[in-house]
Amino acid sequence: MSPLPHPARAPINRQRLSWYLLLPKLGLALLIAALIALLWLLQKSEREEQHNVLIKDVLWLEQSLRFHLENHREQLQQLAGELAEETQHQEQSTLFQLRASHFLKNNPDILRLGWLDAQEKNILTLPIHLQRPADSPQAQILSTAFDTARRLGKAVYSAPYLNTAQDGQIHLLLPIYHSGELSGMLQATYRLNLLLSKQIPWWFTEKYKVEIVDDNEQIFASKTQVAGTSSDSYLLAFDPPGQGLRLKISSYPSTQNPLQNMLTLAILFLALGVFASLWLVRGLMQKSTRAEAALRAEHAFRTAMENSLTVGMRARDLNGRIIYVNPAFCKMTGFSAEELVDHSPPMPYWAPEHLDEARAMHQTVLAGLAPEEGFELTFMRKDGERFEALVYEAKLIDGNGRHTGWMASVLDITERKRAEELARQQQEQLQFTARLVTLGEMASTLAHELNQPLAAIASYNTGCLNLLATENFSCAELRPALEKMATQAQRAGRIIRRVHDFVRRSEPKRAPCALSDIIDDCLAFIEPEARKRHIRIETTLPALPDISLDRLLIEQVLLNLLRNALDAMADTAPAHRQLHLDVALGTQDIRLHVTDYGCGIAPEIADKLYTAFFTTKSEGMGIGLSICRSIIEFHRGRLWAEDLPDSPSGSGTRFTFTLPLDSNAE
Repeated sequence: MSPLPHPARAPINRQRLSWYLLLPKLGLALLIAALIALLWLLQKSEREEQHNVLIKDVLWLEQSLRFHLENHREQLQQLAGELAEETQHQEQSTLFQLRASHFLKNNPDILRLGWLDAQEKNILTLPIHLQRPADSPQAQILSTAFDTARRLGKAVYSAPYLNTAQDGQIHLLLPIYHSGELSGMLQATYRLNLLLSKQIPWWFTEKYKVEIVDDNEQIFASKTQVAGTSSDSYLLAFDPPGQGLRLKISSYPSTQNPLQNMLTLAILFLALGVFASLWLVRGLMQKSTRAEAALRAEHAFRTAMENSLTVGMRARDLNGRIIYVNPAFCKMTGFSAEELVDHSPPMPYWAPEHLDEARAMHQTVLAGLAPEEGFELTFMRKDGERFEALVYEAKLIDGNGRHTGWMASVLDITERKRAEELARQQQEQLQFTARLVTLGEMASTLAHELNQPLAAIASYNTGCLNLLATENFSCAELRPALEKMATQAQRAGRIIRRVHDFVRRSEPKRAPCALSDIIDDCLAFIEPEARKRHIRIETTLPALPDISLDRLLIEQVLLNLLRNALDAMADTAPAHRQLHLDVALGTQDIRLHVTDYGCGIAPEIADKLYTAFFTTKSEGMGIGLSICRSIIEFHRGRLWAEDLPDSPSGSGTRFTFTLPLDSNAE
């Protein structure tokens, strides 16, 4: 009976056994690595050989094309010499037609052969129906090459170009000299696609794709009979013709040996099977560890992201119960997450005085009808303080794509509301200041206008007193004077009322108004100043319906535009001092045009017209047009200016603003 093994030796045997099991696997791994390395070296060697063959073929092709083009140049140079020797134009034309016809017949890659004189004018072109290009980019390219050939005194190629059919072409120009003087020029136009088609043999295009490109990779010609993705390419300067052209030859991978592919796949599958068995257990052991680490990292990332948000986030289930709030929402309302989570309506942050509104919006959201642009509600903090909140609601979708509730983004817009209110008050103050400034500028005119009825009243009063002093009068004699005094008093009262209405401070308020009454009041304000400046005012005022607007603000806009028109005609000839106020009634709005024949608007200040505190007047504040645009936009209208260079005075401006007819436009 054999003795039991020593218990202490068992771990050693298991360790040795694990090493024994590892050695075959290690040997197999080394064998697989060696085979893969061998295959890689074979493929690398094959690619290098293919690249060397590509270079040799490219050099052969380049030499073939160069020889072909040089042969053309020599033949055309010979023709140029023969044309220079002939003195009679008829003999030259016959010689050119004979030689050119034969040359074109034997060289189909040449589209056109032309004979130009020293002034670049066409003498003769074959084929006759293909004349040299006229006014076009191609003509400019030809002219540039012509000048270069004339300066250098030798054959010159033009820059390549694409014609309207996107076919690449290039010109060859050879000067013709007679007695040392330039007498003309030969022009040959190559079609690059035909050049490749005729000069590249079929076997070359079975292996390669040949392209003529420039430095910007613009393709001017191409020829190939293979398709697919190129495995290698080679670029070589195409000179002649030069001009930055290059030959780009791309090779395509040859069909690989199926046995080699099968061997490669077998090695890969074998390697994958071995290493999969080795790493399977290890992968299973590490899987749970990685999942746990990823979960911790994701949780930490989400927590950090939530803590950094300043936007309140609140999630509710389909029944309206709160299931999640972030720290920003808790800070915003003053309630802790424990106080809010699992809470059902009414919520503790709903203000009691707005409870019905909050509950109605809550039901709207649960019904899926929440407005996409968000909605505003008044919420209450834990200490009772109210704040304005802007809420955006979106569906809460789980990992399976099911709708499980609603996620809300909540913004505290209290400060923004205060800022908007402050801006509104400042705008109203600015408008009030502008009206005071306008009234101050018109003070002298208004005083003169008011002085007339007061002087008339004083005159009538003196007459009545004188009549009373005679003690010989009747009531019939006093009545006309008293009636005229009353009329002048009413006139003075209207002037004072207009001034009072214009400068009174009031909240912007839109109400149905008669636009014609506003226009009459503005004209009553402006007419004394117009008479003083000898300016005629013409109006076109159709019957207008009542529209919803702020009477005082629209009166301020119209008065400002009228005063600007008067100021613009300060240097206009008296015969052309006309101010037109035209009103047009449309289907959806009313358009008011204020036209003057003044100095117009300079182009450099056109973009600054509505900029606050920009003015061209020496004593202006630069806020008039800026306020006018704000007022018109408040009424949902538009204000713009047009220059009138064709006016009777040679210059002028028309300001137009619109007011919508819809009284409910917001």
